Order: sequence, then structure tokens, then C-alpha cells
Amino acid sequence: MSDSVYKIIELVGSSTSSWEDAAKNALERASKTLRDLRIAEITQLDMKVEKGKVVTFRAKVKISFKYEPA
Repeated sequence: MSDSVYKIIELVGSSTSSWEDAAKNALERASKTLRDLRIAEITQLDMKVEKGKVVTFRAKVKISFKYEPA
């Protein structure tokens, strides 16, 4: 087995329905441009509030993927 290197990026996903969907949206978007995704860690949850009501759920997600230099 060869040694591997992984890069970690941080994204913020949003959803009008739930934190779970917000995190899923971040991961699905990352998967469109990154290969070999490995781990997703939710590091922070928050909400956007307008007029006393939640309008958007947000999830900050760290995502790791195998690093392959050019």
C-alpha cells in the first residue's frame, strides 16, 4: 500500500428545509468538481433568521479528498 496525502477544504452548504440537506448540498456540489472524496465533517451549524423566523439552515463542512499533484 502506498502512502497517500489528503487535502481538506471547508464549504458552507445551505438549505431552506434542514441542516442535513444543507450539509448534503455542500457535499454534492463538491463531488461535481473533486474526485476521491473521503471524509465529511460538519464543524458548525447556524441559521439565517428574518423577522423572527428561520429562513435558511447552514452547515459548515470540512471535506477531505485524495491529493494528486499535477
